[in-house]
Amino acid sequence: MKTNTCLERLSSKVRMMIIDEIYKARSGHPGGSLSIVEALVYVYEEELRKDIDRFVLSKGHAAPALYAVLAGKGYFPEEELSHLRQSGSILQGHPSIMTPGVDMSTGSLGQGLSAACGMAWGAKYLKQDANVYVITGDGECQEGQIWEALHFAAHYHLDNLCVMVDRNGLQIEGRTDEVMNLRDIGKRIKDCGFNVITINGHDFDELRKAFELFHSTDDRPTAIILNTVKGKGVSFMENKAEWHGKAPNEEQYLQAVRELKEACGHE
Repeated sequence: MKTNTCLERLSSKVRMMIIDEIYKARSGHPGGSLSIVEALVYVYEEELRKDIDRFVLSKGHAAPALYAVLAGKGYFPEEELSHLRQSGSILQGHPSIMTPGVDMSTGSLGQGLSAACGMAWGAKYLKQDANVYVITGDGECQEGQIWEALHFAAHYHLDNLCVMVDRNGLQIEGRTDEVMNLRDIGKRIKDCGFNVITINGHDFDELRKAFELFHSTDDRPTAIILNTVKGKGVSFMENKAEWHGKAPNEEQYLQAVRELKEACGHE
């Protein structure tokens, strides 16, 4: 088990990699990539058993975060991150199973959770000791297919499924609750038949406790509501809907790198 300090340093490195990827690509989604860093780092460092468990990034536009973590785990050289969104690159704008380490192609919002449910149900049917982890966005939860998948997971008692909802409160059009109010999303998911845990999605102690509860819960799936900050770690991106899907210019890039280096104690 890694210490919180180690996980925090990894998170800072992942954030710098995300900004670097998107700046060089001149395209991408920094806000929602930065908001899920701690959850991704924790899942890949502390939860996933290689070649046993599976992970689905249902909010596929946050691919730069996933790619940074996968590179750190050795699935491909870090140099590949410089080719994000380029023709012929293994790292496209949304995850693809052609990319080493990616378990499910995603992009069209609302579909990844259904695929994760199928994986979890299949593991149950085959009597495999395998867990399936999925990250969805709160804006994505406005999609009807998400709710069909939640009902499916509860009906079939998929206690090997852990759904993380990135509750950063913003989407491309603005505030999520103003675009389509999700109200108390935790209660709504609980009413579907889930074990629901609401935490600070940037706090490793809370993440650890939440996953302990996931592992101790039988006969029903678990949802972890991650209260997060869109653009976390870069002051001018935090809580700004405009950073949902645009790349920083050179001045903004240098400021972001400077802030992230200071956060992890680098000069």
